[in-house]
Amino acid sequence: MEAVKSPVMLYTEQTPNPETLKFVTNKMLYRGTADFKEASFADEWSELASALYKFPYVRGVYICNNFVTITKEFNYAWEDVMLPLKEFLKAWVTEDKTIVNEGFEEAMAQKDIEDNQHIYEGEDGELNKKIRDLIDTYVKPAVEMDGGNIEFKSFHNGVVTVILQGSCSGCPSSTVTLKSGIEGMLKRMVPEVTDVVSEMG
Repeated sequence: MEAVKSPVMLYTEQTPNPETLKFVTNKMLYRGTADFKEASFADEWSELASALYKFPYVRGVYICNNFVTITKEFNYAWEDVMLPLKEFLKAWVTEDKTIVNEGFEEAMAQKDIEDNQHIYEGEDGELNKKIRDLIDTYVKPAVEMDGGNIEFKSFHNGVVTVILQGSCSGCPSSTVTLKSGIEGMLKRMVPEVTDVVSEMG
């Protein structure tokens, strides 16, 4: 006897970024983070993100665990585009269509290793690892709740550079979070840190 599939529930949550909305489902969509900043990257790695980019008002797609964060174009209002997006996502998840393509995680992990090879070598290597661990442990979970993601990029001459993704990218309040929360914590725990700056992912 076939197990009865539980219906797909989907609701939206505001994020600190007015141009970004978090679409939350009761299903695991992708274990990890998948950030699609442009349609060409989505075409390569995510059927769902690629399909979402066909909507004229979609400017960014970020997939993590059980939610999809969508960033819209400025000249559209959420009340006009939210419902079609909800219906589209619900149908996609209900039909068990591909969310993120096979091999994405491995390809990104490999790219991460290549990009960051130099980070964990030399005298700053240990510090870099410590800073990255602190961000992953204390900052990432809170940022994910707001539909975004933060990644450690580098530490050089006292300056920590992080990459903001999902709802955090271009969010007005992300600067406040960065300066008051993250910078304060890192300065306390790693005295060598003097400043935290961000790049958009």
